[in-house]
Amino acid sequence: MLSEMDDYPIHQVAEVIRHVETSDRNFYDRYYFNCHHGNPDDPWLIVGLGVYPNLGVTDCFAVVRHGDDHIVVRGSKALGANRNDLRVGPFTVEVMEGLQKLRVRLEPGHGDLSFDLVFDADGPAALEPRHFQRQLERVTFDTMRFVQTGRWTGSLTVDGTDFDVEPETWRGNRDRSWGVRPVGEAEPPGRRAANTDATSFFWIYSVMRFDDYAISVLVQELRTGERIMGDARRIWNDPAREAEWLGRVEHDIRFVSGGREPASATLRFVKPNGDVTTVECAPKLANFIGFGTGYGLEQDWRHGMWQGGEKVESLRHKVSELDATMKMFCPADYLADFELTEVDGTVVRGQGLFEFSVIGPHDQYGFTEYVDVAP
Repeated sequence: MLSEMDDYPIHQVAEVIRHVETSDRNFYDRYYFNCHHGNPDDPWLIVGLGVYPNLGVTDCFAVVRHGDDHIVVRGSKALGANRNDLRVGPFTVEVMEGLQKLRVRLEPGHGDLSFDLVFDADGPAALEPRHFQRQLERVTFDTMRFVQTGRWTGSLTVDGTDFDVEPETWRGNRDRSWGVRPVGEAEPPGRRAANTDATSFFWIYSVMRFDDYAISVLVQELRTGERIMGDARRIWNDPAREAEWLGRVEHDIRFVSGGREPASATLRFVKPNGDVTTVECAPKLANFIGFGTGYGLEQDWRHGMWQGGEKVESLRHKVSELDATMKMFCPADYLADFELTEVDGTVVRGQGLFEFSVIGPHDQYGFTEYVDVAP
């Protein structure tokens, strides 16, 4: 079936626009946003919207951490012919100016959360390295993503409290990713379930905002420390300056006793000539995005899962009552402070996202079983 976009000369393969190049059920196309005031007493909001062409679904979520409250509104609908229709019930994502300004809205009346917010980028969108992983011959990840930091303007209401969101003090980052990654209903693990190297998952994704630039860090490892991907780049606000590779990423995580949540972390970016840039990471507030949003903890609501023609739900938890074991099986997004020490000793400070997870065994940190915790 044709769509309006097929009238433009933008085709990449010998198919209509609504048909992606691969028939892999796990193909997706997603927006992610976060919004914060820099203070752990204020809301820490995360929003996502994904399109799943081979599953025929568009879905979205908004999750806010405010004090001890974890509040979620989520929606799903049948994907139509127009993949640019970024509305799901009360949710809307609007591209106002490509790679610069976007609007995200959640109408009131669908739970204890609503907002109307505009993201305005600090600088250029920066491509991250391609994420590719093959497990027992099957490609499980083959994705592209770009990232931007920016400022927010608009209104946010959480549990009846209104917040005026002003660009001088409300910050965040957003990304766009697309490709193949596990989505929808869980598939039988088969032989992969017997291979702990294949099923272990160590992950750091950090987006740090400083005055003149952002730093994006990506690390994925197997239990042995073998890298699936690893990268650290400085992205200048000035679009005339190329992003700067900072070096190989080394990490030292200190864990909260009795779990796998990071108490603090040191990241070192090591150049071949021996130059080292160091970042001290201090997580301030966790948003446990695996609970209620579709990232995989609940079997009845996963990204790309068919929920019918249209469905909108809301739910809330107390963070202090979340299952401690389940927390270990999904990344958490931390609002964090960062202290960066340059090669010449200059120290600068910033804030942003520290997304972290270690699922399954990991030799460096002494986890040998899936439910091992830090001493």
